[in-house]
Amino acid sequence: HTMGHYGVANSVALEMAGITADTPDPPGGTIDRFPDGRPSGVLKERAQSLVRRLLPQTSPEQIRDGMRALADAFNREGMTGVKDPGISPALWEAYRDVLEDGDLSVRVFALWSTPNTVEATRVHADSIAAFTRPYESPGDDRLISGGVKLYVDGSGGARTAWMYDEWSDGYTGTDAGNRGYPAIDPGVLREQVRIYHDAGIHMSIHSIGDRGIDWVVESYRMAMDATPISGLRHGIIHANIPTDRALDVIAELQREYDAAYPEPSATFMWWIGDTYAGNFGRDRALRLNPFRTFLDRGIQWANSSDYGVTPFPARYGLWASVARRPLLGVYGDQPYGADERVGIATALKSHTIWGAYQMFLEDEVGSIEVGKYADIAVWDRDMYTVPADSLANLTALMTVFNGEVVYRSAEAPESWPGEN
Repeated sequence: HTMGHYGVANSVALEMAGITADTPDPPGGTIDRFPDGRPSGVLKERAQSLVRRLLPQTSPEQIRDGMRALADAFNREGMTGVKDPGISPALWEAYRDVLEDGDLSVRVFALWSTPNTVEATRVHADSIAAFTRPYESPGDDRLISGGVKLYVDGSGGARTAWMYDEWSDGYTGTDAGNRGYPAIDPGVLREQVRIYHDAGIHMSIHSIGDRGIDWVVESYRMAMDATPISGLRHGIIHANIPTDRALDVIAELQREYDAAYPEPSATFMWWIGDTYAGNFGRDRALRLNPFRTFLDRGIQWANSSDYGVTPFPARYGLWASVARRPLLGVYGDQPYGADERVGIATALKSHTIWGAYQMFLEDEVGSIEVGKYADIAVWDRDMYTVPADSLANLTALMTVFNGEVVYRSAEAPESWPGEN
C-alpha cells in the first residue's frame, strides 16, 4: 500500500518467505491471520520485511535517474525544497552525485535512518554528529545532512498507530481490542531521543496516535530539561491527533526551547481521507490535523505531502488545509468538520516560510526578500482571491531556483516586466 505501513503477499511469496501459521509476529509488526491461524497475506509494519528482503534491489543508476526526474517534477509544481526522511548512506551518495552533475534543482534536507538499539544509536550519533549540524550552513544549502528520523508507532491506515482508545472501524464501529502498538520499545526510543539531543542532532519522530504523540513530546521535554539545548527544532512527523496535554507541551517547548514542531500532512484528509475517517471514527476525526487549534495556541507547523503516501504537489496541501474534504466522501463530505480549517494565508506559511524554518533555511528561502536565494514560483492565479476549491487546480507558470529559471510553462508569457 502507498502508505508503506502494510502490504499484501500472495501464497507463493508467503511460502518463499517461510511464513506459516506457526510464524510469530515480529517485534513492531503484525502477520494478519485467518481464524485458524493461517496467514492471510496482509503484513503490517515490520512484518513486511519478511517478504521485502526477497525483492530485487533498485540499482544505483535507477535511484539517481529517479532523483533527477523527481526534481524536475517538483519544479513543474513550483516546488524547490524537500525534506527526505530516513535515508541510507547509499542514498546520500546518490544525492551527492546528482548534485555534482548539476541536476539537483531542489534543496534536500535529509534525515538519516536510525538503528533500533541504544548501543547502536550511540555509535550512529557519534558517526554523524560532526557533519549533521543544519544550524550551520554547509555552503550553498542544496544538500543538507539535517538530522535523524525515528518512529514511535505505525499508521492510521493500517490501524497500527499507538492509541489510548480502541481504533474505530467503518467510522461508527469499533476494532475491538486494537489500540495499536509502539514501533519500538518506548524506553529505547526515550533513550534514543536523549542520545541524539545531547549530541546536538536534530530529530523528527513519526507520531500518529495520541498515545504515541504524548510519549514523543514528553521524551523531548525530558531530554531538554536534562540538557537545555535550544534551537534543534525537533519535529513531530504527522502529529495526527494530539491530546490537549500534548498541545500544552508542544506550545511550551516551542516557546522555551525552539523545539517540538508538528510536521503534518494535510493531504491525508483528502487522498486517504476516507480510510482515515473510517479508522479514527466520528469524534476523533474532528480533531485530526488541528490546524486552527495550532494557530490559536501559537503553535507553528510545517506542512508536507509525505509522498509517496499522497501526491506531492503543494497545491493539494494548500487546498486540503482550507477545505478538509476526503477524496470519495464515503462518510460524507465533511467527516473532519470545518472547525480546524485555516485560511490560505496560514496554509501558505505552513508550506513556505514555516517549512523553510524546519529546514533551518528561513533566512535563505521561504519568502521573497532581498538577500535570499530567490527560490520563487509564479502561479496562474492569485491564491488570495480564487475560490477555495480552485487551489487544488493551480498551475505553476514558472519556477526559479537559486535565481535561475528551472521551469517555464508553455502557457507562461514570453517575459514579465523587469525579467532579464
